[in-house]
Amino acid sequence: MTNPIRQQLNELARLIQLLTVNEGVSTTRLPSLSLIRESKITEPIFRLNEASFCVIVQGEKEMLLGPERFRYGPGNYIVATVDLPVSGQVTQASSAIPYLAVKLEFTFSEILEVVQHIRVSSPLHKDTKRAMYVSDISPELMDAVIRLVRLLESNEEDLLMLYPLIKKEILYRVLKGPQGSALEQIAREGSHTYRIRTVIEYILTHVHQHIRMEELAERAHMSQASFHRHFKAVTAMSPLQFIKQLRLQEARRLLMSQSMDASEAAYQVGYESASQFSREYSRLFGSPPMEDIKRLKGLE
Repeated sequence: MTNPIRQQLNELARLIQLLTVNEGVSTTRLPSLSLIRESKITEPIFRLNEASFCVIVQGEKEMLLGPERFRYGPGNYIVATVDLPVSGQVTQASSAIPYLAVKLEFTFSEILEVVQHIRVSSPLHKDTKRAMYVSDISPELMDAVIRLVRLLESNEEDLLMLYPLIKKEILYRVLKGPQGSALEQIAREGSHTYRIRTVIEYILTHVHQHIRMEELAERAHMSQASFHRHFKAVTAMSPLQFIKQLRLQEARRLLMSQSMDASEAAYQVGYESASQFSREYSRLFGSPPMEDIKRLKGLE
């Protein structure tokens, strides 16, 4: 790690600790910007990870996307180019040196706006890119992140004027980074990755319904074999595995937040067989539904 990056990390750590009081994810005055602080190693957290950029300032974290494992620490940033069902766990943190991170969510239209103003750097049908990757941050990108976080100490006029400009700069520098083509392909109409993104958006809004693989392939304008191959290249999962993860995560959320049994939760998220639901739930979360929920509520 270069000395300028180390100095920038120290400055960003100071800002995050000044601006956060509680553990976990803290929302801010800026839409889509969150500050994260954890003073201990966490349990794996299963969730839908929005399209986002996250820079790690202190500590270390591990993210699982299907069978693929991403590890990252100070001076790394992780990008998710589409919404993805993942599990994440802080693996290095203490009260003396907490895990600190800055997360910035973005929309497809925001990516598209920046892509339209930069030189195209990759062929339209280049190999389909994974929708999540880790890179080393540059001093220029780190400077933009620090300026964004400093805006939280500014007046409302500065926020309204400078926030969209700095957010565009961050997206621009990520797009021009060593793996930026993965983000660029998402916004390029006609690319394989663009088509998979549109299918993912459809899945997210219809996940509780019966979804036919043939219909998804048609929406992507691909054969079923080609669709399956490109979908897995983007998400590290087959379409069926992706849908199962979304449904099981939603079922877990329902069981935690509402008074219902496992059979009712299974039905709510689109399962027809309670026994199949229980088997797949246990496979993903490590124990049957009600046993898992009892353990989670005990932890809370």
